[in-house]
This record gives sequence, structure tokens and C-alpha cells, in this order.
Amino acid sequence: MKMEMVLLMPFLYFPEDKSLYIPAFLTLFLFMALGYVFFQWIRKKSRQEEEKARELEKQVLSERNAKQPPRP
Repeated sequence: MKMEMVLLMPFLYFPEDKSLYIPAFLTLFLFMALGYVFFQWIRKKSRQEEEKARELEKQVLSERNAKQPPRP
């Protein structure tokens, strides 16, 4: 196993010109920002769906309580 890892080392590339890292960092930042925005959007939609579910639950419970005959 150790020998296989040593054989794969020549495929690693670290450029001398560090300006080649700039596009990679910009892409990483872009996708991190988009991921954050998408996550916040999902949380907002989830809260809206939760509120709709609560309203529906209240409506169903009030209808069920209205249909039940009063207990003696």
C-alpha cells in the first residue's frame, strides 16, 4: 500500500507561480457563497411550510372539535 502512494506522488502539481491559485480561490468563494444563499433560501421555505402546516393543523382540529358532540 505504501509503495502505491509513493508512485502517485509525481501526479501532484504545485505551481511556482502562485497567481495560478487565484481562479481556484475565486471559484471556491463563489460556490461557498452560492451554497450559503441556497441554504438560507431552504431555511426560509422550510419556515413557510411549517407555518402552513400549523395553520392547517389548527383548522383540522377546530373542525374536528366542532363536529364532536359535547360530553355529558
